[in-house]
Amino acid sequence: MSVFVTVQDGLRLHARCWGPRTAPLLPAVCLPGLARSGADFEELAAALAGPAPHASSPAASGSGMSARAAPGDGRVAAARRVIALDSRGRGKSDYDRDPTNYNLQVELADLLAVLTALAIPRAVFVGTSRGGILAMLLSAVRPAAIAGCVLNDIGPVIETKGLMRIKSYVGKLPQPASMQDGAEILRRLFASQFPKLGTDEWVAFARRTYKQAGSRIVADYDPRLGASLEGIDPEQPPAPLWKEFDGLGRVPVMVIRGGNSDILAAETVEAMRARRSRLEVIEVPDQGHAPILSGSRIIGAIADFVAGIG
Repeated sequence: MSVFVTVQDGLRLHARCWGPRTAPLLPAVCLPGLARSGADFEELAAALAGPAPHASSPAASGSGMSARAAPGDGRVAAARRVIALDSRGRGKSDYDRDPTNYNLQVELADLLAVLTALAIPRAVFVGTSRGGILAMLLSAVRPAAIAGCVLNDIGPVIETKGLMRIKSYVGKLPQPASMQDGAEILRRLFASQFPKLGTDEWVAFARRTYKQAGSRIVADYDPRLGASLEGIDPEQPPAPLWKEFDGLGRVPVMVIRGGNSDILAAETVEAMRARRSRLEVIEVPDQGHAPILSGSRIIGAIADFVAGIG
């Protein structure tokens, strides 16, 4: 299901939703990367929403929870509400007339507006790249909103080499003639980061990256989003976010790192471990920035982590 929320400056933001507001478990909120959309979370969201435990099952016994049937179809209702946000200028959300508004401060205000509008006072957050930065920033302004956090290939120190690589293509993707052509464009750009992806996986990646716009196939984001990276300078790395990371100190945190990542260094993950001994860490071999949230291993690990929170 899709919902639209009008935020502080009148833009409408789109979110994909799984499960009803009355789902018994804590909601999960998924925040995508810089030039990505909520489509990246479809497989994960379906798994996290899951079926509500049956009243006779061990999970439901003594918990006060019972299965609810979806109206008219006899199926068991979702146990968890899951929201995957399209940030402004991405996916089905409105594009901003002023591209300088594609910044973390405005996007944090957007996130707060969406949480309020959708009546989500507390949730588990799954943030990929920029989405993980937003989750860390949220911990500073509304710590009570965060029950737990999954940081997908992002941490307090962001590698300038990776930022420069991202700067080289955001807003500059060639226009493909077909989704298969789009898959080939992405394969040429990202094969060193994702050397083991097969043809079908590249096509699926293309379908999450491009959209049909009339007779053309174009990137599924405002190309002016690239302006947000103009200030990236290899001689001036971004300020570290250790204070914001430490703001997550009272909640469970999982970090996912791509083995080939040029954004989240292995040394940064070890420094994160040193600051909190119970940090859960998964490294995904043969994937770079950011690991694709697909497949039983990674989906199962995140689902188990989220289930342990509530």
